[in-house]
Amino acid sequence: MSTDYTPETIQVGPPRKAARQRRPHLLPGWALKATMAVTGALWVAFVAIHLFGNLKVFQGADAFNAYATWLREAFYPLLPKEFVLWLLRIALIVSLTAHVGSAAIVWWRGRRARGRHPAKLHGLRSWGSWLMPITGIVLLVFLFVHLFDLTIGVGPAATQSFEHATAGTSHAYENLVASFQRPLMAWFYVAVMVLLSLHIAKGSATMVADLGVMGRRWRAVMVVVGGFLALAIMIGNAAIPMLVQFGVIS
Repeated sequence: MSTDYTPETIQVGPPRKAARQRRPHLLPGWALKATMAVTGALWVAFVAIHLFGNLKVFQGADAFNAYATWLREAFYPLLPKEFVLWLLRIALIVSLTAHVGSAAIVWWRGRRARGRHPAKLHGLRSWGSWLMPITGIVLLVFLFVHLFDLTIGVGPAATQSFEHATAGTSHAYENLVASFQRPLMAWFYVAVMVLLSLHIAKGSATMVADLGVMGRRWRAVMVVVGGFLALAIMIGNAAIPMLVQFGVIS
């Protein structure tokens, strides 16, 4: 009698379940990460330009208020008043929606893929794995607080003395000083600027890989540029509420 057996004729243990074939995602991971990279770069560029405008506060009320007025009336009468401002706002809202939506999907897929026993990361990878979602949520909350405080003028974020802009005039400087004279709001802004700098620094390193930049030299340059911008944004923006608290700006 033959004793030869083939693997197909021997069953060890319970029968295997048929492997479930995963359907391809409608939005592939590479597209989501590329969207996060591009929209993140747009927001960093906006924050950097916004910093340049914020620094005019050191030139006094007239210079800062004139800058705020110019933003509302840019290219008038060629374009309607506030046209450029609203165009910028719409672009930023679309970018923010795409960035947050893509980040949420990537985060959720990552949690599902890790399962019940995820591998533990150490060092910078562990630091970055929990940093970005937390700082992202804080920055999103800060964005609404900032809009209610210094743009829309809605309490309790804004002060009771908030004055809305009128035709040809602005009270941006007075509103800013009045807001940052409140210790809680001032130091909240400072703390958020620290988190923003960490988000930009970590995001710039991730953005390089997501955009397919593989050369070591280019990646190093991009990381250094991102770190420099993060540091400049933190120092420049955080200095304003601190100096208001110390009475230097009033």
